[in-house]
Amino acid sequence: MAMSMRRTVAALRNVTCLSWKNSEVPLDVRQAAPLLLPVRTKKRYIIPPAVGLKGKKGENPEARARAAGIVFRQQYLERPINIACTAGVLDPYVPPEGDARLSALSKDGLRQLTEKMKQSAASQLAIRKIKEYDSAFTTRTFAEDAQQIFIDAHNALVQFNKEKLHALVTERCYPEMTKGNRYKTLRWRFVESLEPPRVVHARSPDMVTKGNLYGQVTVRMHSKQTLAIYDRFGRLMLGSEEQPKDVLEYLVLERHLINPYGRWRLHAKIVPSWAPAKDPIIKTVAIPGPKLEPWEELDTLNYQVPKPAPVQWYK
Repeated sequence: MAMSMRRTVAALRNVTCLSWKNSEVPLDVRQAAPLLLPVRTKKRYIIPPAVGLKGKKGENPEARARAAGIVFRQQYLERPINIACTAGVLDPYVPPEGDARLSALSKDGLRQLTEKMKQSAASQLAIRKIKEYDSAFTTRTFAEDAQQIFIDAHNALVQFNKEKLHALVTERCYPEMTKGNRYKTLRWRFVESLEPPRVVHARSPDMVTKGNLYGQVTVRMHSKQTLAIYDRFGRLMLGSEEQPKDVLEYLVLERHLINPYGRWRLHAKIVPSWAPAKDPIIKTVAIPGPKLEPWEELDTLNYQVPKPAPVQWYK
């Protein structure tokens, strides 16, 4: 019995020593070294070309996709069109040379009057076609209405009222009136009519289909107007606000006849070949000069602006 107890105590002593040794093992273990990963912090602006792409540049991607079983969608070269108005003036009116200057009693004036009577047959047929779709159309009152449309459109252009301008001019005329006016200031005024406006030409063309009719009426307007254009610096570029000028214009108004909600709008302006040239535009440019110190002035230096060297050019 004493021997068995002695053996049991020795076994317990060995187990206790082993447990103490196992508990002390983690204390001797050292910590692992930190893991360092390379990270790219700078953007690479030059990307090297991929290997083997030199011979594949001329390869057709459509043929390669077709070989892989992928069907390419057919691409159509389509151009959107607007059927609310035509793209131009069909059979435009040719103003007689010297209009508003020749008397009807002179020889040239009588010749122009006879030619006008000969060309009025096509206009009468067009006016008859326009009256079929617009029962209120008459050549007597239309000229006054066209002049009012012209005045309202230019007033909307001066005030940069885009919504009203779209209602008074066609989609073809809108970019021509607003082009280059973004950084400019316009001052326009209608003074008076020197002659009552009158209808001189009428046509009823069709577009896309035979029944899609449009009405185009040319109105002759002789009036006094003032126009002044200022650049973004407030300097005068063209015209004058005080001095009115006599202006002879041939306005083309158009309407989509088969549209029950269509209305007459300003479409184009006919400029005859014998019209005088326009006044040149005065532009503000920066002339390079010498670099001045804070205590110097340009007037005291007597600086001469160098003239540019002549350069040959071709028109």
